[in-house]
Amino acid sequence: QVQLVESGGGLVQAGGSLRLSCVASGTFLSLDTMGWYRQAPGNQRELVARITVGGSTNYADSVKGRFTISRDNTRKTMYLQMNSLKPEDTAVYYCNADVFRLGRSSNYWGQGTQVTVSS
Repeated sequence: QVQLVESGGGLVQAGGSLRLSCVASGTFLSLDTMGWYRQAPGNQRELVARITVGGSTNYADSVKGRFTISRDNTRKTMYLQMNSLKPEDTAVYYCNADVFRLGRSSNYWGQGTQVTVSS
């Protein structure tokens, strides 16, 4: 089995910063592309940022210049540094990863961590 566990969410004032972490555990050969998604009440889940195993990244337009995604392949961990937070960033943030195990790639989700930005 594979588990993705997020941490680092919380309540912060507008303009503040938070750093999210996602740790992968379980039995698998390797982690491929990983990403952060978010879902606000009443909205669909949307991509925030994604990073390949080689470190290539892409971001949603709404977070470009404010958020930075990174990963530590040795530690099986992905991060999301969020700066200049806005109330519209309030959402549950989910970790997502393509994991190669048992001869094939499968996609996994974490349980999410709440980020609340007050105005």
